[in-house]
Amino acid sequence: MLAGRLNVSTGKFAVEEVDEPHAGPGQVRIAVRAAGVCLSDVHLIQGMLKPLYLAGDSVTLGHETAGVIDEVGAGVTGLTVGERVLLQAGEFGGGTVLTRGVDYDGGWAQYAVSSAATVVPIPDTLSFEQACFIPDAVSTPWAAITTTAGVQAARAVGVWGVGGLGAHAVQLLRMVGAAPIIAVDPLPGARERALHFGADLALDPADPEFASLIGEATGGV
Repeated sequence: MLAGRLNVSTGKFAVEEVDEPHAGPGQVRIAVRAAGVCLSDVHLIQGMLKPLYLAGDSVTLGHETAGVIDEVGAGVTGLTVGERVLLQAGEFGGGTVLTRGVDYDGGWAQYAVSSAATVVPIPDTLSFEQACFIPDAVSTPWAAITTTAGVQAARAVGVWGVGGLGAHAVQLLRMVGAAPIIAVDPLPGARERALHFGADLALDPADPEFASLIGEATGGV
């Protein structure tokens, strides 16, 4: 099959012919239908990021992956061939969290193998192109909001940086009921998008009135 492979030692990225993977016990294989390109992927190719737990020098990139199950390994229940799914961006292994497409082969390929525990069924109404980036651009801000920050309804929240993750964070904060939601970004287009997605206020961090505007919006909080 074809796969987008990065040699982390030489920094060379290329689409190469590699052996097809197969589902082992407790795993499924999916035929990839869509795979996102995250800025982290770019940083890996540039050498700005390095895998921590990769065995060997090369890895198939891609931690945002969606497709159709086409092979089910021994012992797997509740998942069937033909089912539309996305793959979570990582899994536990050896007492640590391993990242798909970084520490082990990811979804920039025709087929990808995943632990059955990290497979999430998706509805027919959700396109593969929309589903594939949920494992990072949606799940990451969701965990930051609900688990790390423990945001409650009516709580003032600031989102610094309204790119891919930040834009989703604004929408998720609106769902949680946070208020006011203050988006902070130096780019006018990003601030405009944040307001469209539900931010109550969008500020330029270079604005000389930045601090006073934050204080006014939050009642001094």
